[in-house]
Amino acid sequence: MIRFLLIISCCILGISCSEDKSLPKAPVYSDMSQWYLTERNADADMFYIISTEIGDYTLEDGTVRHHADTYLDKTRQPMYGEMLGVDTLTSGRLNYYSPYYRQCSLNSFASDSVSYRFKIALDDVRRAFSYYIDNQNDGRPFVLAGFSQGAMIALELLKEMDESVYRRMVATYLIGIRLTDKDLASNSHLHPAQGANDTGVTICYNSMRGEDANYPAQNGSNVFAINPVNWCTDDEVALLITEPSPLKPVHEQTKDTMTVQLDTASNLLLVSGYSATDYVLPLIGNKASYHTREIWLYRDQLKDNIQQRVDAYLNR
Repeated sequence: MIRFLLIISCCILGISCSEDKSLPKAPVYSDMSQWYLTERNADADMFYIISTEIGDYTLEDGTVRHHADTYLDKTRQPMYGEMLGVDTLTSGRLNYYSPYYRQCSLNSFASDSVSYRFKIALDDVRRAFSYYIDNQNDGRPFVLAGFSQGAMIALELLKEMDESVYRRMVATYLIGIRLTDKDLASNSHLHPAQGANDTGVTICYNSMRGEDANYPAQNGSNVFAINPVNWCTDDEVALLITEPSPLKPVHEQTKDTMTVQLDTASNLLLVSGYSATDYVLPLIGNKASYHTREIWLYRDQLKDNIQQRVDAYLNR
């Protein structure tokens, strides 16, 4: 009877018992080893949630894991790499907080179990954000930012955010995800950015190869977006000159001269003149999508804009 009830319980939860057994230990956020922190004695913070940095992996006993182990070097190292990179490239003078979390693997996004697996990741960051607000933020204004899986989580945090906390939020950067009319209707804190220095708003964009005219129709549009080069919401063409790849030393690259235009019908960014070929994700990647370059290509613009919005918030 006990065995039968356990099986029924797993079915009700929508998960398999074997998958639950494979979960790594939950991070404890009072343990500072579960954070990447940079204290700069600044008047404002950046809370950043990393993207998907791991695939499925197998332990010595043969257990296959679909979530990062925040206490295991093998899965901590790629997460640390993104935390360090984003801090270096975009946070500028701000204090920087980024939690390790049991992110679900890249393989999960091609699996029927992605919904359950994502809930584990979301719950970790929900607890981390709560700890940050209660113990680390000290009442300062903050920027909430996430990329890809991290942006999906940031969207949920924004939806659940207490009003007193929201009033301290300078802006939210939801990079590399698409927002729907349903998201807009169900999230009272979701206000599209209209320019370079408005506050309490959400910045969202997705880049695609400008030559792929059928991509928006095949893959869906975005309910709103902004061009991160000129910070306009119309179809004005912006010029972007930068190195194409984060996977090579900058001094070994020739800069690309690109045009970036917001397609106001689909709210996707059309990027032309990009030369790199090392950007496609395994399993779920698409040659028409520049998803993996959403921070790298616009890193200088993001850094300047984050500080501009913080200054606007502090001086308003």
